Amino acid sequence: MTERPATPSSALRSRVSTGYARLDEALQGGFLAGSAIVLSAPASDEVPILLRRFLEADPVSLLITRSLSSAEPILGNKPDGLKCLVCSDKSVPPAQNTLPGKGIENLTELNIVITETINSLQPSRLVVQFLSDVLLRHKALQTRKWLSELLDKFRAKNITTLVLLNPLMHSSEEVQAIVDLFNGNIELIEKQVEGQLRKALVIKWMHGIETTEKEVLLEGLAPERQATRDKRQEEIEVELDKRRIAVLPFANLSSNPEDGYFADGMTEELITSLSGLRQLTVIARTSVMKYKGSQKGASDVGKELNAGSLIEGSVRKAGNKVRITAQLIDTSTEGHLWAQNYDRNLDDVFAIQSEIAEKVAGELKIRLVDSEKRVITKKDTENTEAYTCFLRGRELLREETKDSLRQAISLFEKAIELDSEFARAYVGIAECHLALAESGQDSYGGSLSNAKAPLDRAINLDPDLPEAHSCLSGLLFDMDDMPGAEAEARKALELNPSLTEPYRCLFELAALRGNEGEMVKQIETAYRLDPLTPHYIWLVGETYLFTGRHQEALEHWKKTEQLAPAEVYRGMTDYYLTKGDIEKAKEFHAKAEKLEPTRPWVMWVRGVIAAREGDRETALLMIKRIEDAKMGPISFNYIAYVYCALGDLDSFFELMYKVIETHALVPLFLMHSPLFAQARTDPRYSVLVRKVREHVGITK
Repeated sequence: MTERPATPSSALRSRVSTGYARLDEALQGGFLAGSAIVLSAPASDEVPILLRRFLEADPVSLLITRSLSSAEPILGNKPDGLKCLVCSDKSVPPAQNTLPGKGIENLTELNIVITETINSLQPSRLVVQFLSDVLLRHKALQTRKWLSELLDKFRAKNITTLVLLNPLMHSSEEVQAIVDLFNGNIELIEKQVEGQLRKALVIKWMHGIETTEKEVLLEGLAPERQATRDKRQEEIEVELDKRRIAVLPFANLSSNPEDGYFADGMTEELITSLSGLRQLTVIARTSVMKYKGSQKGASDVGKELNAGSLIEGSVRKAGNKVRITAQLIDTSTEGHLWAQNYDRNLDDVFAIQSEIAEKVAGELKIRLVDSEKRVITKKDTENTEAYTCFLRGRELLREETKDSLRQAISLFEKAIELDSEFARAYVGIAECHLALAESGQDSYGGSLSNAKAPLDRAINLDPDLPEAHSCLSGLLFDMDDMPGAEAEARKALELNPSLTEPYRCLFELAALRGNEGEMVKQIETAYRLDPLTPHYIWLVGETYLFTGRHQEALEHWKKTEQLAPAEVYRGMTDYYLTKGDIEKAKEFHAKAEKLEPTRPWVMWVRGVIAAREGDRETALLMIKRIEDAKMGPISFNYIAYVYCALGDLDSFFELMYKVIETHALVPLFLMHSPLFAQARTDPRYSVLVRKVREHVGITK
């Protein structure tokens, strides 16, 4: 058995209060001064209260944390003697009694900063809040060496230290390797007392102290606990739905930074798994990835995403071994509902994903039906190398450049060579070809043709694959087969109601039919699933504007300006053009152009503004620039818009027929934009709309 570290002999006779009277009584006066105690506790409302009381029991104390958001519940009103050292890689905003530190990547540098801080402040007691983060990022032996050196320094300065460790996030071997370094170990547990679940502190051992009792029920914390909850609820304003969940980007803890694709892949795969549970609403990947590397607290993220639950975790990959840590967090309390780590072989990764999904369902009181069990336990491929190629391909697909899309296609094809029945790899190929077509980076017709065969193969292999039906919906829409696109979109949502693109397709179809109520319904649903994606932020506001809900458009753009400034300024430009306020339109257009000067929208709207001002020369110059940019068929729309503003309706209608022929129609603008009010008074407009609807196979 490992020998317990000795407490400095000079401190043996003096005691310091733990900050909690019942624990002081059990310890016959409190902790020994200069000792180091580990508090083994899952996250809960009680933990910050206990840490705060410990720190406030002395006039000079120090909290060492990773972020201000995680420190806030502990700091409370920040008494003058309480300082906070924030050890983050990111810049720390200035705040009272707060000091910036170093991140946890380099433990040597971290120790230097902590040592300098305690030499300067001379605290009598301190709390280290992020031990679990260090243990997740570094190996147990490395963490033990770092912590041992640090605790020795604290003891030498007679600093009484309380270190927080979440045991649910680590293996029992890792926990034991760490707790052996301390002079005492206290655990926070839950137990049944007279039919009620109660919290208690268990004194596992305390070097040099004879305890009067080993277990202390937590009492008298209710007012502080309720005050913390009330404060969070005030900030959140409304109670958040715990079944609306966001999977935050898993941290890459592998020694090789290039393994980041695997951590991002696990994030996306878990989103896909959870989306198969119909009682959950799962936030889209494009929104959650905004938090990659973020130090925001769970309550802040929950408020921004309107999500009652979060999943966060980390991935460490080494050869054929993988460690995945996951935890489910209640955003209203920041308490951990569940946490687990998995040390497995790489080929067990599907089982890990399934286990996490099942645990989350259980904690959120979701009863899984057989079809959902099949979805979350389905193994896409038995070939680990094929799966690795697939994840690398997904990473490159998201970059959306011509080179990255070509590389992604090669990786998906490699995955198929290794496993010819890997249905999702076929979908990946189709998505790449669609992206090449829609961005104008490749032949439109050729790319659409190249997408059709792999999609047919994917659906043949797996008729219930939601991503395949969603992608096919987009393909059929681009091919002007609107009945087919609608059927596939509805099939995709029947299989997975958390997908966003099918709602976007149904929104466009509603725009073609002139059904404004359905337009708003579908785009609002997509936005709720993907609330941080700039395109949806813009599109929701445009839909409000185009359907006459001008005040709602303004309020929406006002609250989202910080999230997507360029798209908001674009929307505000359209708003003021609609109102006929050219000066205001020019002001917001200039703001948008400054942020995104190369966007096609910047050119054609500048042409429209010039036309409205009577500056025909500038308007025609913008048309020339659009033509020179060689954007493909989509540019016919932009040029037509400028001609419409110039009053040249002959050119407008001529170009719109070219748009129909080349499958480049933007239904929302043609059918609903107030900018084309003049064209709608022309008899040719109703003929054009009838032609469009006939061409795509829909009736009003």
